[in-house]
Amino acid sequence: MSVLVYTESEQGQLKKSALEVASYAKAVANQLGTTVTAVTINANNTDALRNYGVDKALSVKNTALDNFNANTYAAIIQQAAEQESAQIIVISSSADSKYLAPLLAVGLNAGYASNVVATPLNTSPFTVKRSAFTNKAFEITQINTEVKIIGVSNNAFGLVESSSTISEEEFSPAIPESKISIESIDKATDKVTIADAEIVVSAGRGLKGPENWGMIEELADVLGAATACSKPVSDLGWRPHGEHVGQTGKPVASNLYIAIGISGAIQHLAGVSASKVKVVINTDPEAPFFKAADYGVVGDAFQVVPELIEKLKAFKAQQ
Repeated sequence: MSVLVYTESEQGQLKKSALEVASYAKAVANQLGTTVTAVTINANNTDALRNYGVDKALSVKNTALDNFNANTYAAIIQQAAEQESAQIIVISSSADSKYLAPLLAVGLNAGYASNVVATPLNTSPFTVKRSAFTNKAFEITQINTEVKIIGVSNNAFGLVESSSTISEEEFSPAIPESKISIESIDKATDKVTIADAEIVVSAGRGLKGPENWGMIEELADVLGAATACSKPVSDLGWRPHGEHVGQTGKPVASNLYIAIGISGAIQHLAGVSASKVKVVINTDPEAPFFKAADYGVVGDAFQVVPELIEKLKAFKAQQ
């Protein structure tokens, strides 16, 4: 009865979140005295999982699964859980996992706890700590069903190395017929994604126009960060909608979130509140973001950001 973990991949490569949920699953398995089995879908290489405590990888290879489909992926994970008699299933808190989790819970008659931030406080009864009220509070949740699904909050547990001798098995589940057809997908490549980023550099209407985004991208490059934007910026077409973060966009749970020229609407603040350290740069000292930020700079972004870039480059050159 192993702990089952679904490890997500993108274009054949395991995501950072996959290694985090594997780390978490290993910690839970240690509590229960059992092993960890991972489910991968079209991942080119599962070797990285051996460094994070995975004992067995069920590898699904099917080109029909290249594009995410919540119903199909949930069915695959359900079959893996039934084959392994898994009573604990660990997933990430990505948008994809949040889509499939309720479907998986129904299929397995399982309890599902999302936004979990720590290993179980108790295994009998099974109790977990999770964030609630858009990360303004914590909630202690008891899961009473036989099968339990845990959604780990991004960057809450971190990467914890634990060497193992992994075995890989081909897994050929029944693939349900999909009623969804995908015509085309445009993906950005060679960029840090918002979901996996430890640092996010975000900007708003204070940048005055899309022609000024060069300094935001340069700052992100120096920091190895992902770029993001506020909702008005994506609505205006200055930046792609895939970069829109906030309660109505992509949630952010980075270790560092830098907001430049963003006043801090309540929906934006709610969507980035899980970030551990928040920095704001704004000319308006009364901007709501200053009340939520850990650090703030009252100043013109067109003066502050270029100087910050030069200071960071000089600091890195000394390393």
